[in-house]
Amino acid sequence: MRWEGERQSENVEDRRGMRAGGRGLALGGIGTIIVTLVALYFGVDPRIILDQVPTAPPAAEQQAGPSGRSPEENKLAEFSSVVLADTEDVWGRVFKQGGATYANPKLVLYTGAVESACGYAQSAMGPFYCPNDQKLYLDLSFFNDLHTRYGAAGDFAQAYVIAHEVGHHVQNQLGILEKARAAQEGASKATANAIQVRVELQADCLAGVWANKADQMKHMLEPGDIQEALAAASAVGDDRLQRRARGYVVPESFTHGTSAERQHWFSVGAKSGDMGRCNTLSAAR
Repeated sequence: MRWEGERQSENVEDRRGMRAGGRGLALGGIGTIIVTLVALYFGVDPRIILDQVPTAPPAAEQQAGPSGRSPEENKLAEFSSVVLADTEDVWGRVFKQGGATYANPKLVLYTGAVESACGYAQSAMGPFYCPNDQKLYLDLSFFNDLHTRYGAAGDFAQAYVIAHEVGHHVQNQLGILEKARAAQEGASKATANAIQVRVELQADCLAGVWANKADQMKHMLEPGDIQEALAAASAVGDDRLQRRARGYVVPESFTHGTSAERQHWFSVGAKSGDMGRCNTLSAAR
């Protein structure tokens, strides 16, 4: 991916080295949903994380601490800022063409744990988007995990991760997240999970749309980039994560889709560049 020297976003909050403090985990509603989904994202039993999260961190942990940032980590931060700027350019243009205004999200970089409007989160739960404050949260150490634990290497695999979370912001801007949440209320767990799978697959498709349009605008793609994104999409499929964690899969508990589904919908967006093709909520399968 050609990114060095490109514009960096002004919408990055760098909280690396700061220790999270405050209210503790915000349970109920979207906060609990996000915590649970992100835990399942990595094949972790959500109850394990919820039981371990303190209701309020000790006072000493509420102070900002020094951060020893390596050149490699700072380069990842720069890279993430460039990718965010690319998403701003693409979605800003798409929304304008549709007669709407795109409100840029913020990207929060943190270390270990973070306080968001959706609750207190730990880095083990992975990157996430909080619609309550319209911010993406990312511990840069996840990129190392993506490579070493999940076998998805390359800068465009990392870009896919950010673009997927920005896809949730696009959904939020369009009112899709609110409609999905309303449909989940009162539904059975299996039905609620099925709705969430479609939401996540749409975010994958929107990440593909971004890749297509960003390449048209800036010719940023290099040979192998799309394959890197597809490898990342496969690595975080529910079936693969569950098989790795449990040795078997429970389809009714899926919240993000299988590896094949995630690859398929990213490809739909990447090949077409048309967000209208990202019709996961109405697709037959």
